Amino acid sequence: MPLRILKALVRAAWALEYGLRRATRRLTRRPAYALAGACGGCARCCEQPTIQSGAMTWRVPLLRRAFLAWQRRVNGFTLVEADEETRAFAFRCAHFDWKTRRCDSYASRPFMCRDYPRALLDQPWPDLFPECGFRPLAPNAEAMRAALGRTTLSPEKLAELERKLFLR
Repeated sequence: MPLRILKALVRAAWALEYGLRRATRRLTRRPAYALAGACGGCARCCEQPTIQSGAMTWRVPLLRRAFLAWQRRVNGFTLVEADEETRAFAFRCAHFDWKTRRCDSYASRPFMCRDYPRALLDQPWPDLFPECGFRPLAPNAEAMRAALGRTTLSPEKLAELERKLFLR
């Protein structure tokens, strides 16, 4: 029971921080991608959850150990690999059932699982799994599609640009 309380407290703190970040982004008018589509249940995001850490967490051994211990104890994530170039930790999730491709603790899943793929929409180039039913949509997609429609590009090139610029 104490672990559930701890998770609830951390979830509340995270939700507050995330809400403040989103509000700040709106106030500064920083363009963000919209989220289009819907989850198709491919579960690719669950196969090997990956978390990019901050510089302090990556470089300070005590912080790194605490972060990994938290992931192991609270989220059920076992470290599989760490990529120094991107400061990302890849995990195996104890709650993911490979046969059913479902989470056995969906109601209490970690933040990164709750927020996928919305968390990626703040990146300059949100990279979702090809199988994912979600897709990023540029905030000015309609205007950009109209501008591209006035060009003399071939239909193949137009389709490629629309895909690469997240216009559909």
